[in-house]
Amino acid sequence: MAVDTDRCVLGIIAGGGAMPLRVAAAARAAGRQVFMVGLEGFAKPAALAPWPHAMARIGAAGRILDLLRAQGVRDVVLIGTVKRPGFFDLRPDAEGAKLLARIGRAAFAGDDGLLRAVVKVLGEMGFTVLGAHEVLREALAPLGLLTQAAPDAQAMSDIARGVAVARKLGEADVGQGCVVQQGLVLAVEAIEGTDAMLARCAGLRREGPGGVLVKITKPGQERRADLPTLGAETVRGAIAAGLRGVAFEAGGAMLAERAQAVALADEAGVFLLGFDPATVGAG
Repeated sequence: MAVDTDRCVLGIIAGGGAMPLRVAAAARAAGRQVFMVGLEGFAKPAALAPWPHAMARIGAAGRILDLLRAQGVRDVVLIGTVKRPGFFDLRPDAEGAKLLARIGRAAFAGDDGLLRAVVKVLGEMGFTVLGAHEVLREALAPLGLLTQAAPDAQAMSDIARGVAVARKLGEADVGQGCVVQQGLVLAVEAIEGTDAMLARCAGLRREGPGGVLVKITKPGQERRADLPTLGAETVRGAIAAGLRGVAFEAGGAMLAERAQAVALADEAGVFLLGFDPATVGAG
Protein backbone atom coordinates (compact mmCIF):
# COMPACT_ATOMS: atom_id res chain seq x y z
CA MET A 1 0.00 0.00 0.00
CA ALA A 2 1.40 3.40 -0.96
CA VAL A 3 1.90 5.82 1.91
CA ASP A 4 1.30 9.55 1.54
CA THR A 5 4.48 10.87 3.16
CA ASP A 6 2.86 14.26 3.75
CA ARG A 7 0.35 12.55 6.03
CA CYS A 8 2.37 9.68 7.38
CA VAL A 9 2.41 10.70 11.07
CA LEU A 10 -0.69 9.39 12.78
CA GLY A 11 -1.54 10.99 16.11
CA ILE A 12 -3.25 8.76 18.65
CA ILE A 13 -4.91 10.39 21.65
CA ALA A 14 -4.87 7.37 23.92
CA GLY A 15 -7.05 6.44 26.85
CA GLY A 16 -6.76 3.18 28.75
CA GLY A 17 -6.82 -0.38 27.53
CA ALA A 18 -5.14 -2.25 24.71
CA MET A 19 -6.90 -0.66 21.74
CA PRO A 20 -4.57 2.38 21.36
CA LEU A 21 -1.60 0.01 21.16
CA ARG A 22 -3.32 -2.16 18.57
CA VAL A 23 -4.13 0.88 16.44
CA ALA A 24 -0.52 2.04 16.70
CA ALA A 25 0.78 -1.39 15.65
CA ALA A 26 -1.59 -1.54 12.68
CA ALA A 27 -0.59 1.95 11.55
CA ARG A 28 3.10 1.11 11.76
CA ALA A 29 2.54 -2.12 9.82
CA ALA A 30 0.88 -0.02 7.10
CA GLY A 31 3.96 2.19 6.89
CA ARG A 32 2.81 5.13 9.00
CA GLN A 33 4.75 6.86 11.69
CA VAL A 34 2.93 7.11 15.00
CA PHE A 35 2.93 9.62 17.84
CA MET A 36 0.81 8.95 20.91
CA VAL A 37 -0.53 11.39 23.49
CA GLY A 38 -1.47 9.40 26.58
CA LEU A 39 -4.20 10.87 28.76
CA GLU A 40 -3.00 10.95 32.36
CA GLY A 41 -4.99 8.75 34.69
CA PHE A 42 -6.14 6.52 31.83
CA ALA A 43 -3.24 5.53 29.58
CA LYS A 44 -0.36 3.74 31.30
CA PRO A 45 3.03 5.31 30.55
CA ALA A 46 4.73 1.91 30.71
CA ALA A 47 2.41 0.58 28.00
CA LEU A 48 3.17 3.55 25.74
CA ALA A 49 6.93 3.37 26.36
CA PRO A 50 7.75 1.45 23.13
CA TRP A 51 6.16 4.23 21.06
CA PRO A 52 7.05 7.90 20.55
CA HIS A 53 4.72 9.52 23.04
CA ALA A 54 4.02 12.15 25.66
CA MET A 55 1.53 12.34 28.51
CA ALA A 56 -1.00 15.12 29.05
CA ARG A 57 -3.99 15.89 31.25
CA ILE A 58 -7.33 15.48 29.52
CA GLY A 59 -8.06 19.17 30.12
CA ALA A 60 -4.69 20.37 28.80
CA ALA A 61 -5.92 20.88 25.25
CA GLY A 62 -3.23 23.45 24.51
CA ARG A 63 -0.45 21.02 25.38
CA ILE A 64 -2.10 18.19 23.44
CA LEU A 65 -2.50 20.31 20.31
CA ASP A 66 1.05 21.67 20.58
CA LEU A 67 2.42 18.12 20.90
CA LEU A 68 0.53 16.95 17.83
CA ARG A 69 1.52 19.92 15.72
CA ALA A 70 5.17 19.65 16.74
CA GLN A 71 5.20 16.09 15.37
CA GLY A 72 3.59 17.10 12.09
CA VAL A 73 0.39 15.21 12.88
CA ARG A 74 -2.61 15.83 10.67
CA ASP A 75 -4.58 12.61 11.12
CA VAL A 76 -5.78 11.79 14.63
CA VAL A 77 -7.44 8.77 16.21
CA LEU A 78 -9.28 9.08 19.53
CA ILE A 79 -9.25 5.66 21.16
CA GLY A 80 -9.17 4.00 24.57
CA THR A 81 -11.14 3.93 27.78
CA VAL A 82 -11.75 7.33 29.36
CA LYS A 83 -14.03 8.13 32.28
CA ARG A 84 -15.64 11.44 31.47
CA PRO A 85 -14.51 14.02 34.05
CA GLY A 86 -16.69 16.60 35.68
CA PHE A 87 -16.11 20.23 34.79
CA PHE A 88 -14.21 21.00 38.00
CA ASP A 89 -12.05 17.91 37.57
CA LEU A 90 -11.28 18.89 33.98
CA ARG A 91 -9.23 21.98 34.96
CA PRO A 92 -9.01 23.21 31.36
CA ASP A 93 -5.97 25.24 30.33
CA ALA A 94 -6.44 28.41 28.29
CA GLU A 95 -6.78 26.51 25.02
CA GLY A 96 -9.05 23.99 26.70
CA ALA A 97 -11.34 26.78 27.88
CA LYS A 98 -11.52 28.14 24.33
CA LEU A 99 -12.36 24.69 23.00
CA LEU A 100 -15.10 24.25 25.59
CA ALA A 101 -16.55 27.58 24.49
CA ARG A 102 -16.53 26.43 20.85
CA ILE A 103 -18.07 23.09 21.74
CA GLY A 104 -20.80 24.87 23.71
CA ARG A 105 -23.73 22.93 25.12
CA ALA A 106 -22.46 19.65 23.67
CA ALA A 107 -19.84 19.62 26.45
CA PHE A 108 -22.66 18.92 28.88
CA ALA A 109 -24.69 16.60 26.65
CA GLY A 110 -24.31 12.86 26.11
CA ASP A 111 -21.05 11.27 25.09
CA ASP A 112 -21.86 11.07 21.39
CA GLY A 113 -22.93 14.70 21.25
CA LEU A 114 -19.69 15.72 22.92
CA LEU A 115 -17.51 13.56 20.70
CA ARG A 116 -19.30 14.76 17.57
CA ALA A 117 -18.54 18.34 18.61
CA VAL A 118 -14.90 17.49 19.40
CA VAL A 119 -14.48 15.89 15.96
CA LYS A 120 -16.01 18.97 14.32
CA VAL A 121 -13.75 21.39 16.19
CA LEU A 122 -10.62 19.35 15.47
CA GLY A 123 -11.57 19.41 11.80
CA GLU A 124 -11.91 23.19 11.90
CA MET A 125 -8.40 23.32 13.40
CA GLY A 126 -6.90 21.42 10.47
CA PHE A 127 -6.92 17.85 11.80
CA THR A 128 -8.64 14.87 10.19
CA VAL A 129 -10.16 12.55 12.77
CA LEU A 130 -10.09 8.91 11.72
CA GLY A 131 -12.06 6.11 13.28
CA ALA A 132 -9.99 3.37 14.89
CA HIS A 133 -11.76 0.93 12.58
CA GLU A 134 -10.31 2.76 9.57
CA VAL A 135 -6.80 1.88 10.78
CA LEU A 136 -7.52 -1.43 12.50
CA ARG A 137 -10.05 -2.93 10.12
CA GLU A 138 -9.63 -6.48 11.38
CA ALA A 139 -10.91 -5.45 14.82
CA LEU A 140 -14.40 -4.74 13.53
CA ALA A 141 -16.75 -7.33 14.95
CA PRO A 142 -17.70 -9.96 12.36
CA LEU A 143 -21.15 -11.27 11.58
CA GLY A 144 -22.07 -14.66 12.97
CA LEU A 145 -21.31 -17.03 15.82
CA LEU A 146 -17.71 -17.08 17.04
CA THR A 147 -17.97 -19.75 19.74
CA GLN A 148 -18.90 -23.37 20.29
CA ALA A 149 -21.89 -22.39 22.44
CA ALA A 150 -24.84 -20.92 20.56
CA PRO A 151 -27.91 -18.91 21.63
CA ASP A 152 -31.21 -20.76 21.96
CA ALA A 153 -34.67 -19.31 21.37
CA GLN A 154 -34.79 -17.65 24.81
CA ALA A 155 -31.39 -16.05 24.29
CA MET A 156 -32.42 -14.74 20.85
CA SER A 157 -35.56 -13.28 22.41
CA ASP A 158 -33.39 -11.58 25.05
CA ILE A 159 -31.13 -10.21 22.31
CA ALA A 160 -34.14 -8.75 20.50
CA ARG A 161 -35.33 -7.16 23.74
CA GLY A 162 -31.84 -5.81 24.34
CA VAL A 163 -31.68 -4.25 20.88
CA ALA A 164 -34.99 -2.46 21.45
CA VAL A 165 -33.82 -1.12 24.83
CA ALA A 166 -30.35 -0.16 23.58
CA ARG A 167 -31.86 1.77 20.68
CA LYS A 168 -33.89 3.86 23.11
CA LEU A 169 -30.78 4.46 25.22
CA GLY A 170 -28.88 5.47 22.12
CA GLU A 171 -31.58 7.86 20.97
CA ALA A 172 -31.19 9.65 24.29
CA ASP A 173 -27.35 9.53 23.94
CA VAL A 174 -27.06 7.64 27.23
CA GLY A 175 -25.34 4.33 26.52
CA GLN A 176 -24.72 1.56 24.03
CA GLY A 177 -25.84 -1.58 25.77
CA CYS A 178 -27.83 -3.45 28.36
CA VAL A 179 -28.20 -6.86 29.99
CA VAL A 180 -31.41 -8.83 29.53
CA GLN A 181 -32.36 -12.09 31.24
CA GLN A 182 -35.58 -13.94 30.41
CA GLY A 183 -37.05 -10.76 28.96
CA LEU A 184 -36.21 -8.64 32.02
CA VAL A 185 -33.74 -5.78 31.75
CA LEU A 186 -31.24 -6.32 34.57
CA ALA A 187 -29.11 -3.27 33.83
CA VAL A 188 -28.55 -0.53 31.27
CA GLU A 189 -25.24 1.11 30.45
CA ALA A 190 -24.73 4.74 31.36
CA ILE A 191 -21.66 6.74 32.32
CA GLU A 192 -20.15 3.90 34.37
CA GLY A 193 -19.35 1.83 31.26
CA THR A 194 -19.77 -1.82 30.36
CA ASP A 195 -17.43 -3.38 32.94
CA ALA A 196 -19.11 -1.62 35.86
CA MET A 197 -22.55 -2.47 34.50
CA LEU A 198 -21.59 -6.16 34.35
CA ALA A 199 -20.26 -6.01 37.91
CA ARG A 200 -23.68 -4.77 39.07
CA CYS A 201 -25.46 -7.61 37.29
CA ALA A 202 -23.87 -10.33 39.40
CA GLY A 203 -26.24 -9.55 42.27
CA LEU A 204 -29.30 -9.08 40.05
CA ARG A 205 -29.45 -12.35 38.13
CA ARG A 206 -32.51 -14.57 38.43
CA GLU A 207 -32.79 -18.33 38.62
CA GLY A 208 -32.85 -20.13 35.31
CA PRO A 209 -31.11 -19.44 31.99
CA GLY A 210 -28.56 -16.65 32.28
CA GLY A 211 -28.82 -13.26 30.66
CA VAL A 212 -27.22 -11.72 27.59
CA LEU A 213 -25.13 -8.58 27.18
CA VAL A 214 -26.21 -6.64 24.08
CA LYS A 215 -24.09 -3.85 22.57
CA ILE A 216 -25.00 -1.75 19.52
CA THR A 217 -24.11 1.66 18.12
CA LYS A 218 -26.32 4.61 18.91
CA PRO A 219 -28.62 5.77 16.09
CA GLY A 220 -26.61 8.20 13.93
CA GLN A 221 -23.53 7.68 16.11
CA GLU A 222 -20.27 9.46 15.31
CA ARG A 223 -18.33 6.37 14.29
CA ARG A 224 -14.94 8.06 14.36
CA ALA A 225 -15.02 7.98 18.15
CA ASP A 226 -16.50 5.70 20.80
CA LEU A 227 -17.64 2.71 18.78
CA PRO A 228 -18.81 -0.02 21.17
CA THR A 229 -15.70 -1.96 22.18
CA LEU A 230 -15.56 -5.43 23.69
CA GLY A 231 -12.71 -7.73 24.51
CA ALA A 232 -11.40 -10.37 26.86
CA GLU A 233 -12.23 -8.25 29.91
CA THR A 234 -15.83 -7.97 28.73
CA VAL A 235 -16.06 -11.74 28.46
CA ARG A 236 -14.59 -12.15 31.95
CA GLY A 237 -17.18 -9.71 33.29
CA ALA A 238 -20.01 -11.54 31.54
CA ILE A 239 -18.86 -14.87 32.97
CA ALA A 240 -18.57 -13.41 36.49
CA ALA A 241 -22.07 -11.98 36.17
CA GLY A 242 -23.49 -15.39 35.27
CA LEU A 243 -24.41 -14.40 31.71
CA ARG A 244 -24.55 -16.99 28.99
CA GLY A 245 -23.81 -14.79 26.03
CA VAL A 246 -22.53 -11.54 24.56
CA ALA A 247 -24.18 -10.20 21.41
CA PHE A 248 -22.80 -7.23 19.47
CA GLU A 249 -23.47 -5.32 16.29
CA ALA A 250 -21.45 -6.80 13.44
CA GLY A 251 -19.46 -4.09 11.68
CA GLY A 252 -20.51 -1.58 14.31
CA ALA A 253 -18.49 -2.75 17.31
CA MET A 254 -14.79 -3.28 17.91
CA LEU A 255 -13.79 -6.72 19.16
CA ALA A 256 -10.37 -6.46 20.76
CA GLU A 257 -8.24 -9.48 21.68
CA ARG A 258 -10.56 -11.68 19.60
CA ALA A 259 -8.69 -14.96 19.98
CA GLN A 260 -8.40 -14.54 23.75
CA ALA A 261 -12.05 -13.49 24.09
CA VAL A 262 -13.23 -16.51 22.10
CA ALA A 263 -11.02 -18.88 24.08
CA LEU A 264 -12.36 -17.56 27.40
CA ALA A 265 -15.94 -17.83 26.16
CA ASP A 266 -15.46 -21.38 24.90
CA GLU A 267 -13.92 -22.46 28.18
CA ALA A 268 -16.92 -21.09 30.10
CA GLY A 269 -19.57 -22.22 27.62
CA VAL A 270 -20.57 -18.61 26.81
CA PHE A 271 -21.58 -17.59 23.28
CA LEU A 272 -20.26 -14.61 21.31
CA LEU A 273 -22.54 -13.51 18.48
CA GLY A 274 -22.16 -10.75 15.92
CA PHE A 275 -25.55 -9.76 14.51
CA ASP A 276 -27.26 -7.23 12.24
CA PRO A 277 -29.69 -5.20 14.38
CA ALA A 278 -31.93 -4.70 11.33
CA THR A 279 -32.66 -8.42 11.24
CA VAL A 280 -33.46 -8.77 14.94
CA GLY A 281 -37.10 -8.56 15.94
CA ALA A 282 -38.28 -5.79 18.27
CA GLY A 283 -39.01 -8.35 20.99
